[in-house]
Amino acid sequence: MRRQAVKVRLYPTDEQTQILEQHFGCARWWWNYGLNKCIETYRATGFGLSQSGLNSLLPALKKDKETEWLGECYSQVLQSVSLNLSRAYQNFFEGRAKYPKFKSKHQRQSIQYPQKVKQVNECLKFPGLLGVVKAKIHRPLDGTIKTVVVSKCPSGKYYASVLMEYEGNYSASNTDGRVIGIDLGIKDFAITYDGEKVSKYPNPKHLTKYEKKLAKKQRIAARKKKGSNRRGKTMKIVARVYEQVSNVRQDYLHKLSRKIVDNNQVVVVENLNVKGMVRNHKLAKAISDTGWGTFVNFLSYKLERNGGKLVEINRWFPSSKLCSNCHYQINELPLDVRTWICPSCGTHHDRDGNAAMNIRAEGIRMLSSSGTGEANANGEKVRPIRGRKPKMRHSSVKLEVPPSSSARVG
Repeated sequence: MRRQAVKVRLYPTDEQTQILEQHFGCARWWWNYGLNKCIETYRATGFGLSQSGLNSLLPALKKDKETEWLGECYSQVLQSVSLNLSRAYQNFFEGRAKYPKFKSKHQRQSIQYPQKVKQVNECLKFPGLLGVVKAKIHRPLDGTIKTVVVSKCPSGKYYASVLMEYEGNYSASNTDGRVIGIDLGIKDFAITYDGEKVSKYPNPKHLTKYEKKLAKKQRIAARKKKGSNRRGKTMKIVARVYEQVSNVRQDYLHKLSRKIVDNNQVVVVENLNVKGMVRNHKLAKAISDTGWGTFVNFLSYKLERNGGKLVEINRWFPSSKLCSNCHYQINELPLDVRTWICPSCGTHHDRDGNAAMNIRAEGIRMLSSSGTGEANANGEKVRPIRGRKPKMRHSSVKLEVPPSSSARVG
């Protein structure tokens, strides 16, 4: 079984919008109430509440006069909140996420329908009071519809994320094809090497292009009285600018990742610690605007669907400091140094292009050592094991074999 999600735009009527707002409020209140109950129970007994324990509280709340409005919300929406809260606690205790937080009405709102959602022509039919909602279905929903998450963005738009299930799995990953190494950067977003040439893809700097427009809208919003309707309307305008930045960024990442995946079977990237890198206040804004993590995720799922393979090398691998010709490693290479000359062989290197070559070679070595690829045309390792730097080493063969051979692995 394989699963795939499609996000579609919803166009609810005024009556359906009112129902959605009510459901959002019920789900948000139940999350906050359940989280508070979990905290109180743990302090009193040393144990939390399970999903069934949370659900057992709902019947009494629906009968209580103060909270009887919970009965107007579709029951499985509230049960999904219980499931998500119990999973949030499980992820926290297993170290995959932070402690669950209380939800605010000023953030993104969402509810989850675990079943019984159907497509009716160009609409989605939801169970309960919501009924049939007009949608912009840009891709066929040809699988079995499982879970549907309805969300409202800060800009006021409604979306439905439809999770579908298909028979069979994706084709097994195959490394018999072209291999490309990618070095991600700030000046140039991506520098690639496919065994023949180095290509550079510019960094569009999406947020920089919208900074003036964003600052103007934020100044207007700051002048409005907090809690007023005018401030709410102005904040929606600010949210639309942020949404526009996000859309153009994702569009660029989707198109570039699709281009790379269509032309290559194996993609090699560095396993970057983006969360740690943004702690550098001088580069945090530029790094966040690039979207490296999102780009790698796009590459990963596109390769999986195409039967390709994503190889992530260690983040401490000295891709920039290593000579791609003789494998000599220099001691230091500051960020402002964009070109350097190897003291061993005299080769002039572009910092990013050299890094892309080394990343590709390291990915080929990893595939070879794991038994999924060949060594090279001469029967030797793709490159010698690196890491030591006291001696100037020269391999018996060049780092790259001729393109006709090096472009194939496995």
